[in-house]
Amino acid sequence: MRRNFLRKHSPDDGTAGSRAAGAGDAGDHAGPSFYTGDLKDAGHFDNTELRPGQQVADTTLDHPDTRRDGRVRILVVIVATVVLGLAVGAGAGLLTELLYGIEHCFLGFVESPDLPGPFETDWRRRFLSVVVAAVVAAVLWYLLRTKTKKVPSVGQAFRGALMPVWQTVVHVLLQIFIVGAGLSVGREVAPRELGSMFAQRVGSWLRVRESDLHLLVAIAAGAGIGGVYNAPLAGAFFAIEILMVDVTVGRVALAFGCSALAAWTASLIKGTHTFYVMGTVDALYSPDLMLYAVPAGIVLGLLGMWFRRGAQWAERRKASDRSILWMLPLAGLVTGVVAIWVPQVMGNGRATAQIAFSGTPTMSLIPLLLLSFVAKALVTLFTIRSGASGGVLTPGIALGSSMGCILGILWMQLAGTNSIGVYALMGACALLSASQNAPLMAMSLVMELTEAPLNLFIPVAWISIVAVLTAKITEHWHDSPAKTLLGD
Repeated sequence: MRRNFLRKHSPDDGTAGSRAAGAGDAGDHAGPSFYTGDLKDAGHFDNTELRPGQQVADTTLDHPDTRRDGRVRILVVIVATVVLGLAVGAGAGLLTELLYGIEHCFLGFVESPDLPGPFETDWRRRFLSVVVAAVVAAVLWYLLRTKTKKVPSVGQAFRGALMPVWQTVVHVLLQIFIVGAGLSVGREVAPRELGSMFAQRVGSWLRVRESDLHLLVAIAAGAGIGGVYNAPLAGAFFAIEILMVDVTVGRVALAFGCSALAAWTASLIKGTHTFYVMGTVDALYSPDLMLYAVPAGIVLGLLGMWFRRGAQWAERRKASDRSILWMLPLAGLVTGVVAIWVPQVMGNGRATAQIAFSGTPTMSLIPLLLLSFVAKALVTLFTIRSGASGGVLTPGIALGSSMGCILGILWMQLAGTNSIGVYALMGACALLSASQNAPLMAMSLVMELTEAPLNLFIPVAWISIVAVLTAKITEHWHDSPAKTLLGD
């Protein structure tokens, strides 16, 4: 099966509507080649484009034309997939352990289902943690981005840009460092970038075809998500929905296999536990839940679209020169001040989301959820604008679960019969689907992180589709919404 890649407005998009130069079938009979020129520093998006006029070079790594037959080619790609699954999983597990160590060192706690945020940490320690981390990260990112080779995004790596080894490792570690210390971004970009870098090296070592190299980069990036969150379905769908241009049964199988291996390997290092605890949930959803999904999906779709636009705006204007030396510390200062009263704003959003998933469904909870929603959205966008690199998946889950919980509490005053965790679950899936323009990845990620009953996929899928359609139609209303949704 072959499909056109049209998601050019997705924040985690791997391409911009078509193949970039050097990523096509013309390179199928040559070894992998990489672009190594000047690139904008990597952010938390994968759709950062090559600058106008830049092309993927074909002279950096000149491998001989191996002309392997089909069976050897398949065997080589399978071997590479297994190696990458194990390597990316080990990396994801170690990054998770590093995160826990930083949390313990800086904030005196380690996140868990029982204590998802630094609620018991003294406010002065919370304040100092984010300010010190922001200052250190600002200096190191300034040196990394101005004095060494730039680290491309996953999308650029997918299209052929070479990820330098030690610069990528430092860049990845800095992301884990700031999240562990309390700055408001997600941590899922770090293992994706590490996986992409591994894939380029393994592909170069095995002398795979260029088209196979792109495949390996995509599935290794997805495996990073699968490993760090124990979410193999979400990792595979990330590669399939966001990065892959050509989708075949074989490529899908490799994506799922690599992501599953990564999740298993990571679990041997970091263990497994439910990321978001929903409490007691009735898997036999009530009919009114499907009705609730329509108005709630519209609201969450609009919010998801606005969050995506805000994140894209912040990424485009992200401090990348000397301004990062004062802007990122300022973001740390703002985060520290907000965290005095709203500690759940810190980190990747787990604390904010958990309040929604396990809160008491009373009207008195709505002000806290609204405060958490606004604080998390603004502080996350400001942190990205100030020069930090990181993800927006778990912040998006935090926003979606908070708003889903708010809408669910209001709905329950009329007809709701479900637990509050179900409304938070649906809200998280809907907003994340709209903001990422990747409903399969979004639904799978939230369902895997919550270990929700599979029967809830029905209302979850329904509200996610309502949210995605709302976002798409609204965003392209003045262009051609029908063409955007249905194609030519």
